[in-house]
Amino acid sequence: MNARTTRTLAAALSLTAALAISGCSSDSGSASASASGDAPKLTVSGGYMPQPVNDQMAGAFMVIKNDSKTADKLTGATSTLSDDLQIHETKDQKMQQVQSMDVPANGELKLERGGSHVMFMGLKSTPKVGDKVTVELRFEKSGPVKVELDVKERTYKAPTSTDGTAH
Repeated sequence: MNARTTRTLAAALSLTAALAISGCSSDSGSASASASGDAPKLTVSGGYMPQPVNDQMAGAFMVIKNDSKTADKLTGATSTLSDDLQIHETKDQKMQQVQSMDVPANGELKLERGGSHVMFMGLKSTPKVGDKVTVELRFEKSGPVKVELDVKERTYKAPTSTDGTAH
């Protein structure tokens, strides 16, 4: 191969890689979903955090409802209370960190005690009952959603409706 062929081949590979990477970005997915009118419509209700015992960790619970025909995924969370927020699920009575959680089309993701939740690690301060903690939830397709969590007593349990779902 001569130098000109090598340069041409390298340029073609670079262009192909750039197009592949841009095609994988989440922005292109949400743009096409938005253009077709099928973007997920997410709402969050019942958000709370039991008062943490110390500044090591705390859990956040809520219901994320999707009123659209397009499924989405909870992919992360941020807050000024901690630099390390994790998405956890509980399976076989063991808590484990996961990269994302499904928010089904025309359904909901319940983050509740004993199950899936957002975990705050290494708190910068320890919130007290009556305080509010702001969290920004991040999704694969939807834009970020800001949620205010009410800090509740450590023993607080979210009320459930007659069909057993949390409010």
